[in-house]
Amino acid sequence: MLKTAAGVAGGALLFSPVGMPIVHGVAGLAVASLGVMAAGSVLGAITDKIGDAMAPKENRGAESSDSGDRYDRD
Repeated sequence: MLKTAAGVAGGALLFSPVGMPIVHGVAGLAVASLGVMAAGSVLGAITDKIGDAMAPKENRGAESSDSGDRYDRD
């Protein structure tokens, strides 16, 4: 019963004139964090492509080979 009352009171507080700046602040933080995540994933993809381009030709694809003994053959 107390949890329900606290939830109702908290919801009423967030939609009051006092709580609206809190709601807008949380929404702004969510939008900003999505932008940061998108920028991070784009930069990660770019750095992966640069790393692949700068790797020596004989080492390209070594991570994705099926057998681990690629260089151990005599």
